[in-house]
Amino acid sequence: MLPSQWRAFDRRLQAVGYIDFDQDRLAQVSSPYQGRVRQVLVQVGDRVARGQVLFTVDSADLTQAESNLVAATGMRALASHTLERAHHLFDIQANAGKDLEQAVADQQTAEASYRSARTALRLLGLTDAQIDRIAARRAIDGELRVTSPIAGRVATRAVAPGDWPQQGGAAPISVAADDALWMVATVPEDEIAEIRPGDPASVRVDALRGLTLQGRVDLVGSSVDPATHRVQVRTVLHGADARLRPQMLASMEVRTAPPAQAVAVPADAVVREGDGTMTVYVTTDGRRFTRRPVELGRQQDGQDEIVAGLAAGERVAGTGALFLSNALALQSQ
Repeated sequence: MLPSQWRAFDRRLQAVGYIDFDQDRLAQVSSPYQGRVRQVLVQVGDRVARGQVLFTVDSADLTQAESNLVAATGMRALASHTLERAHHLFDIQANAGKDLEQAVADQQTAEASYRSARTALRLLGLTDAQIDRIAARRAIDGELRVTSPIAGRVATRAVAPGDWPQQGGAAPISVAADDALWMVATVPEDEIAEIRPGDPASVRVDALRGLTLQGRVDLVGSSVDPATHRVQVRTVLHGADARLRPQMLASMEVRTAPPAQAVAVPADAVVREGDGTMTVYVTTDGRRFTRRPVELGRQQDGQDEIVAGLAAGERVAGTGALFLSNALALQSQ
């Protein structure tokens, strides 16, 4: 026998789901222009820095843009030299003013062409330092270097040297930020009203026993799946364990309300009778027991919340409650 007692119950809701990359920070990396892949420099799982080259492409568009820069660089140099000479001749009155004006116009046109050629290369992903080297060396490479826009881990790779990635198709490489992951679960529609963004959540991963992650609900879906009548709930896991992998199964427990005091008894002190009622067996002297129906609330840590039917401090049968229920049923036959 043991007395019922007050204890704090918080509202918890459980759901199952899976681990996923943070899709808001998953970069699908493609070549901006079509061409044959020359090199692939990363493997799935590699950690990459922002701006790191992932793969290179032999690009006809890049070759043309580099050719335009080389030509524009030469024309700019020639126009500048011609303008300088025209100024000198004009100063010693060896040419007419219209010749100087023409040299100025030619130099401005060459300068505009040079800047346009540089802009075209920037749009192809080249840095100013790379563009300066092409202009200085007057050398055409044609190798487009595709870099990662974020720091993270290579999530997928669907490209190899010699491939011709199709524009509009699947991205050859995706990079995911791995300092935060998602746990995506589904919750029955009749429980979804209890969950709100910001609620604390504990996540357990089935494949990694003993691993419990803490996070907060980030998103509660706005629609119900008509087939399952469940709603998607997303939790963000910051500082996620490096052993986690997307699509790993996981379970989530969301604390949807602060703790509240209620009368509690051990779960094995409550018996479900044949008619479906929940009962406890109350005693005052430890020898005689009275069957009493109760109304249950939440169950946490092996304790049942008693909403009605029992007061704090009343003594009830513990592990012997089921024996008393069976004995009473035999007597009534």
